[in-house]
Amino acid sequence: MYTLGKKFKFSLFGKSHAPCVGCILEGVPAGTVIDMEAMARDMALRKPSKGIGTDRVEADKVRVVCGIIDGKADGNGIILEIDNGNVDDSKYLPFIETPRPGHADLPALLDLPKFDICGGGQFSGRLTAPVVAAGSIAKGMLEMKGITIAGFCRSIGNVEDTEERNIEDAIRSRGFPTRACSENLDTEMSDCIMAARKDADSVGGVVECVITGLPIGFGGIWFESLDAELAGAMFGIPACKGVEFGKGFDITRMRGSQSNDAYRFKDGRIVTATNNMGGIVGGMADGAPVVFRVAFKPTPSIGAKQDTVNLKTGENAELEIKGRHDPCIAPRAVAVVEAVAALVLVDQMERGL
Repeated sequence: MYTLGKKFKFSLFGKSHAPCVGCILEGVPAGTVIDMEAMARDMALRKPSKGIGTDRVEADKVRVVCGIIDGKADGNGIILEIDNGNVDDSKYLPFIETPRPGHADLPALLDLPKFDICGGGQFSGRLTAPVVAAGSIAKGMLEMKGITIAGFCRSIGNVEDTEERNIEDAIRSRGFPTRACSENLDTEMSDCIMAARKDADSVGGVVECVITGLPIGFGGIWFESLDAELAGAMFGIPACKGVEFGKGFDITRMRGSQSNDAYRFKDGRIVTATNNMGGIVGGMADGAPVVFRVAFKPTPSIGAKQDTVNLKTGENAELEIKGRHDPCIAPRAVAVVEAVAALVLVDQMERGL
C-alpha cells in the first residue's frame, strides 16, 4: 500500500487490472457525516467524457467495506473498494519486451521482478479513483470548517485561460467536460484534444486549484510547510511534472516591490492587495486564497509510432500502442488534485498545524 498523511492517513491499494482498487482512510472522527451522494458526484467528475477521454468506462461505484454505519463514520478505519470491470490485458503484453517511452514501464520492469504490466499496474491513473473517493470525505470535513477547494483547467495544449479566476469560476468549471471556466474555452480545449486524438497523439495540461477559508497561520514551517506538503502530494499523482504557487516562476522576473502582497484592513479583517504568493508565506496561509497549479504531461500511451528498445533481443525497436487511453488527462485530473489537496489539509488540521 502507498500512504499519504501522518495523523489523517490515506492508504492506497490495488492495480489497474486487479479485481478492484481501493483505500483505507484512518483518522475520521466517529460521528462524522459521510455524504455518499457528494462522493458519487466527485467520482463522476473523474470519469472520462465522450470523445476527449478514454473509451474505458467503469461504473466507479464505491463500495463501503467498513468504517461507515448509517451514513456516519464509526471511528474505525474506513475501507472503500471500487471494482475494475472493463479490462483488456492483451493490449499490454507487448510492453514486457518493448516498454512505452514516457511511461513507468522501463524502470518498473527492471526494478520490480513481479511487476504486472497489465494496465500499467500500480502506476496506472486508475488508482486515482479511490483517491477521489477518500478526498470527497476530506472535502466534507473541510466544508464543515468553512474551507472550500475547487479546481479547473488553466490550459490544455496551447489553449490557455488568461483571465483572473476565483473559487466561483473553478466551481462553475464542473459544468464543462474539459473543466474550462467558460463555454468558449471549453470548445477550444476540446478541439485541441480532438486534434491530438485524430493524429494518434496526446496533449498535456495545467490544473489550477483554489482553496478559500484557511485561517491566517494555517500550515507548518520548513518540511511541514503547507506548500511543501501540498506539492509533495501532488507529485504523487501519475503524470504530474510540476507544481507552482501564486505567480510561480514568473515571480523571479519581478522586483520585491512588485511581488510583495501588501496587507490592508478591510471590514475589520487583514487582507492582501494582491496574491502573488498564492496565499502562502513561510509555509503558512496568509489569509488570501491559496492558489497553485499542477502541470500534467501528455499521456505517454499514444498510437503514433515511437522509438523504444526490445529488452528481449537487446536491439532498438519501434512501438505502436493499441488500446484505450486518454488523449489528455488534465480534465479528469482536476478532481484528483482537489481530492489530494483535501487529504493534505485535513491531515495538517488534525496535526494542529
